[in-house]
Amino acid sequence: MEKIELNDFYNDGFGWICKPCEREFKQSDDSSENKISRLMSEGEAESKQPSFSNLALAKWADEAHRTLTCPHCGITELVDKF
Repeated sequence: MEKIELNDFYNDGFGWICKPCEREFKQSDDSSENKISRLMSEGEAESKQPSFSNLALAKWADEAHRTLTCPHCGITELVDKF
């Protein structure tokens, strides 16, 4: 599958990822010593509040799926380029 890129987001087949937030989260992950398995933090984990492995996942800002937004940093981008 081909990687689709915009200015602030990219999609490699899993979902749209916010580039600035991904860089920020990778830097904080690299400095973190307390790494746990994804099995224990996603899906049917023991915790009542699972956390996803990619916090930079964007969502659609409109029903027409023409604008992406990042819930973390708030940037938006029009996806009318395709």
